[in-house]
Amino acid sequence: MADCGPVPGWMRPLAGLVSRAYAAEVSRRNRNWDAGRGVVTIDCPVISVGNLSVGGTGKTPMVGSIVSWLLEAGHAPAIAMRGYKSRGGVSDEAAEYAARFGDGVPVVAQPDRLEGLLRLFAEVGDDVDCVVLDDGFQHRRIARQLDIVLIDASRDPFSDACLPAGWLREPVGSLARAHAVVVTHAERVDRGELDRLISRIGAETDAPVVVASHRWSDLEVLHDGEDTARPVEWLDGKRVFAACGIGNPDAFVEASRRASGGALAGTLVLRDHDSFGTGTVRRLISRASGCDAIVVTGKDWAKLRRVDPSRWPCAVARPRLRMSFETGEASLRSLVLAAAQAEDPEP
Repeated sequence: MADCGPVPGWMRPLAGLVSRAYAAEVSRRNRNWDAGRGVVTIDCPVISVGNLSVGGTGKTPMVGSIVSWLLEAGHAPAIAMRGYKSRGGVSDEAAEYAARFGDGVPVVAQPDRLEGLLRLFAEVGDDVDCVVLDDGFQHRRIARQLDIVLIDASRDPFSDACLPAGWLREPVGSLARAHAVVVTHAERVDRGELDRLISRIGAETDAPVVVASHRWSDLEVLHDGEDTARPVEWLDGKRVFAACGIGNPDAFVEASRRASGGALAGTLVLRDHDSFGTGTVRRLISRASGCDAIVVTGKDWAKLRRVDPSRWPCAVARPRLRMSFETGEASLRSLVLAAAQAEDPEP
């Protein structure tokens, strides 16, 4: 097993029993969805991006790539998401999408995505011709044209278990309903490990398997109250402090270390969707004193941008994260564009 899941050590003997009950309930619910019970078909094609496990696998950059492909092809997509821990109706990821795409791509961020989409359609009419579901693999109430499942190469689901004994939202057998599987963070494992993972995925699904790495394309740097674009190499040789509150912090911290060209001056790793409250910001500023740059994720910057720029002890850099496809990009793009033109969504 990859690790022991979210439960404390003293509960682990019970966790296995609860995990089996959880998996059985997930299977029951999936049988209902498979039969079409409770599934709602909306008036435009839906493309879902999701995963099997709790935590970050790269859904935000994957959704960003898909939306870019759709825009380039002349489509008018909207993004729908749960909006976990949103503030004032805006979640971390929603703010990140808004920063990337502006007002040209509507974002629905609320727990009832169907209700949010119906309200959006009432407002914009035909101005939206397809929908991308962020974290939609388990959200099966909305029928979809295409189900894309992401698997983090550094977190093998075949060595994991369902919640709460492990981190899986549903068993790996659920890959059978995926239309495409994207193995992300390929840069974090060796070729042999990657090939073994792809082989095991192939035993669960006939869907194409795409391999992608995560790359920082460039930086947005706040310094002396002004934002400027910088190449990633700008960090090389600097004293860098990395801070994040995301689902997969290891990849971000490792990338920050590589970009700095050596050991980091320090790190502040918080729980996923941390609010970066007043005390946490004060601690971050104090610990980063004497550094040349603080590196934070775009998702975290959505909360940190409220801080008075004059308080930062050094420059604050936010890497722009992009998917770099090693194999299968053309086939995945073709599936996405075909789905966006289809007429009969699958349950």
